[in-house]
Amino acid sequence: MRSLEMARDYLYRARRCLREADLALRDGDAPGVVRRSQEALELAAKALLRALGIEYPRVHDVSDVLLEQSDRMPEGVRGRVGEIAELVSELAAARGPAFYGYEREGVPPSEAFKMDYALKVHRRVVEYVELIQRALSEHLGL
Repeated sequence: MRSLEMARDYLYRARRCLREADLALRDGDAPGVVRRSQEALELAAKALLRALGIEYPRVHDVSDVLLEQSDRMPEGVRGRVGEIAELVSELAAARGPAFYGYEREGVPPSEAFKMDYALKVHRRVVEYVELIQRALSEHLGL
């Protein structure tokens, strides 16, 4: 089934984004950690939706769909879908500033994002990506 192939590929790309976030961590690049972590979580969330055959809007923030479809989520994810959706939304808003900063205000990304925030975000994203991957593996054999 095409949706499962897409979901599998999205999970691969989510893990790749996490490796890039790890590299940014080693380099002390807080905005890079935030941006790559955001991409990883977005891809994992979309893999989850795709694997379940749930259509979603072609936007970075799919938190509304996650919440609306929480009853269809695999057991391991269902109890945490609110947390995941909240972080998806938060990071979707941070996506642009993590790459460009706040241009109008003249604030570069390195001033807009600090390492303590990046570390907190990264830890949570790693946890959620792993949770989604486990749930899809158990639920659908992905």
